[in-house]
Amino acid sequence: MTDKREQENMNDTVLRRVFDDEALMEVSVDLSVVLGRTLLRVYQLLKLGRGAVVELNQLLNDPVEILANEIPIAKGEVIVTDEGYIGVKITELTPSQKVSGATLISKSAVGSFGK
Repeated sequence: MTDKREQENMNDTVLRRVFDDEALMEVSVDLSVVLGRTLLRVYQLLKLGRGAVVELNQLLNDPVEILANEIPIAKGEVIVTDEGYIGVKITELTPSQKVSGATLISKSAVGSFGK
C-alpha cells in the first residue's frame, strides 16, 4: 500500500512540475485543422485560377483532423461561433503516439481555438 501511495505522490509531483511550469505553458503550439486532402498533378495545379473548385476526399459532415505541430491530436466538427468565426468542436481525441522514443501526450484538450 505504501508503494502505491509513494507512486501516486511521485506522479503528482511530476505532473505538477510539467504542467505548472510557467515556461512550458508559454511554449507556442501551431494548431491546424485539415478539411480534407487531394492529389493533383502539376499540370492540374497550374490550371487552377480564381473560381476553381478543388474537390477534397472528405464529405461535408465528415470529422476534420486537428494537428498540433503537424501531429494528429484529435478529430472534430467544423462549427460557426456566435461571433461568426469558424471553429472546431473536438469530438474525439487521438491516442498518444510514440515518436523517436518520446511519448506525445494527447489525452486532453483545454480551451478553445483562438480568434
